[in-house]
Amino acid sequence: MIQVQGDWVSQPETQALFRVLTDAGYRALFVGGCVRNALLGAAVNDIDLATDALPQRVMELTKAAGMKAVPTGVDHGTVTIVVNGHPLEVTTFRRDVETFGRHAVVAYTDKVEEDARRRDFTMNALYAEPDGSLVDPLAGLGDLRAARVRFIEDADARIQEDYLRILRFFRFHALYGDQTNGFDPDGLAACAAHSAGLETLSKERVGAELLKLLSAPNPAPSVAGMVSTGCLLRVLPGADATALPILVHLENSMAEAPDAIRRLAILGGEDVPDRLRLSKANARALERLRNSATGTASAAELAYRFGFQSGLDACLIRAALFEAPLPPDLTTQLDSGAGAKFPISARDLQTRFQGPALGTKLRELETAWIASGFTLSRADLLAKAT
Repeated sequence: MIQVQGDWVSQPETQALFRVLTDAGYRALFVGGCVRNALLGAAVNDIDLATDALPQRVMELTKAAGMKAVPTGVDHGTVTIVVNGHPLEVTTFRRDVETFGRHAVVAYTDKVEEDARRRDFTMNALYAEPDGSLVDPLAGLGDLRAARVRFIEDADARIQEDYLRILRFFRFHALYGDQTNGFDPDGLAACAAHSAGLETLSKERVGAELLKLLSAPNPAPSVAGMVSTGCLLRVLPGADATALPILVHLENSMAEAPDAIRRLAILGGEDVPDRLRLSKANARALERLRNSATGTASAAELAYRFGFQSGLDACLIRAALFEAPLPPDLTTQLDSGAGAKFPISARDLQTRFQGPALGTKLRELETAWIASGFTLSRADLLAKAT
């Protein structure tokens, strides 16, 4: 028997919740990402449980045991149980009754096999008993070990249940797939056949999923798959992924962590902030990166105006777009700009210039100071203020 291992398996709060359910005669299992990641030796961030107990019964039992029950998604079978300050999601086994491409009508079931069949990929249909014993109703372990992202049973049917699964297919391939062997052919063909369904999804869902994909260590092969199936242009009309693998290579050469907005900036596209419902902060960062990368400002000036990291991001994008090497002294330039402080202010010029002329002169002097490599002193600049 294969055992799922990790400190989280024996966590007292989780085991206490299991006991409440199993002592009442119900079955309760770990499910999904926590099981998958543990088998891969990856970090486990979220612990999800599945049970044959109905949501109301889960809440009754846990409240009686002194636990806090929150009906976070009770209409969909999910409740959150807080045990000693630790929130744990518990979802009743479900099966799909009717699907609409964006959501589904579900019914409860007492069979783990039916619950597994309504999930997206075989590697996500993995469960574990409270003691960590693996439960693999759909033989997902083989796909996980082979780094094969495969839809459960019929790929077309799984996608038509929720078109967001197209984007999840590419994201999971970027995170867990074998980049050498490529995509599961049936899954890729189904994504191509149903790509139009992406246009029926909410912008928020598409944006959140695409940003997750672009945060993967190397999303370039998956994005290339989106291009070949027509999926990328469905969600980002006008986007061009040609320079993305170059950007990833340059990021690695600088030991830079993945950044979804940096990578989104290099893809381009039409009305990206609106199409993806980006936050205001992300939308501003995206616009700044695009303008900086395609402008003529030096690395030092970019770092002076926007900070070291934003300057570096813009330089990485610029080098990738123009297929040019990064300057050997890039870090020195960025450090110089990030640490520079313009030595004069408007107050220094107010006796000689007023109104628009004051702003014009201040910008003129700042340009000269930047061009000097930030070497002009306060006295030098004031002497130029004529």
